[in-house]
Amino acid sequence: MFSKLTERLTKAVESLRGRGRLTEDNIAESLRDVRMALLEADVALPVVKRFIEAVRVKAVGTEVVGSLTPGQALIGVIHDELVALMGGSAHAFDLRHAPPAVILLAGLQGAGKTTTAGKLARYLIEQKKRVLLVSTDIRRPAAVLQLQRLAEQVGADFHPVIAGATPPAIAAGALEAARRGVYDVLIVDTAGRLHIDAELMQEVRDIDSAVSPHERLFVVDAMAGQDAVNAAKAFSEALALTGTILTKADGDARGGAALSVRDITGTPLLFIGTGEKSEALEPFDPDRMARRILGMGDVVALVEEVRKAVDVEEAQKLAQKVAKGKGFDFNDLKSQLQQLQKMGGMGSLLEKLPGGAAAAQKLAPGHAERELKRQIALIDSMTPRERRRPEIIDGSRRRRIAAGAGMQVQDVNRLLKQHMEMQKMMKKLGGGKLARMMGSMAGRFPGMPRP
Repeated sequence: MFSKLTERLTKAVESLRGRGRLTEDNIAESLRDVRMALLEADVALPVVKRFIEAVRVKAVGTEVVGSLTPGQALIGVIHDELVALMGGSAHAFDLRHAPPAVILLAGLQGAGKTTTAGKLARYLIEQKKRVLLVSTDIRRPAAVLQLQRLAEQVGADFHPVIAGATPPAIAAGALEAARRGVYDVLIVDTAGRLHIDAELMQEVRDIDSAVSPHERLFVVDAMAGQDAVNAAKAFSEALALTGTILTKADGDARGGAALSVRDITGTPLLFIGTGEKSEALEPFDPDRMARRILGMGDVVALVEEVRKAVDVEEAQKLAQKVAKGKGFDFNDLKSQLQQLQKMGGMGSLLEKLPGGAAAAQKLAPGHAERELKRQIALIDSMTPRERRRPEIIDGSRRRRIAAGAGMQVQDVNRLLKQHMEMQKMMKKLGGGKLARMMGSMAGRFPGMPRP
């Protein structure tokens, strides 16, 4: 989401090389570049003005000490101000209310409210909450059916919509059902519009009055740009918003919404949607997001993804297999590639590593993900014996494997070379070292079984 902004901010500080102190004169050009970068990212103009002034005041006179360069010193100031702009610290989403806690989702049509309702339900179910979902979008029957199916997918219950009932009546009925069913949380999905209008706002107010929600969350599309600011103003005036959820952050968004909405609404960003799948919702952390914007990476998010995606039992089996000298075959390689896919592919991993954003930008969009799929397709084209014994794959077998996957023999050769290099690495690592590594991971991450 922030790739262009990251690139522009990085260039903005390059002119400070060789300076021993940050002064108003030598940071003027850099701040102009930062200002343009933020405006191009669709950050609201009033927000940009306040941000640039805050950075200028704090940066001027800052000494460049130790091993820091002037650029690094300015980046440090920008980081602190970005964190402050996005809320200062992470706000825990803790529903400390007498059940059922009611969550109302509001926003424009297309922002992803219905999908977010399903994601949020899954997140809360993982927190051991019983969740009931209800849709009040009676004008769009597909929205009701979509939410019902999402509820089934994530393991939440769904309150049916009674024909002819008004949205406030539907919401009130769902609240009564949540009380009778002893649910912990009721999530109310509201109707959206292509633009802000009086009818929409009045309907949302009526639903709000009917259920008196504990949380009123504004759902906004990361790609909305300046429209997000206008919508945020309108909804914050209509409802006493308590938080914001930013959706579609995995798309080709410029990121301005993330930096503007909190300032406009005065409410914290609570979650960020990073994909279409129901698990693609993560708590928003201003410090971690600021580090990602500035190309510093987000190692914490990377570790969390690894914990979710890596099959610990499979990793232990692989360690034991290597320890017994049985080698590393194509079944093992396929397993590793699939786990890499679960973590969002190579591009997603690079963006979370310090300095990795620049490397990720050099990759053609989607290239790494396509390459993963191609490699898995080649392995699927092999026979079970070929996967277990790569050494038997001769010229004729390579031609057959390539034809079966719809690729060239050169693609098979590259895959075989990659496998050989990984096999050498495994041999150098040794089963004992690999097992100790798994033990170390188990010690660092509570709940992970030891090999």
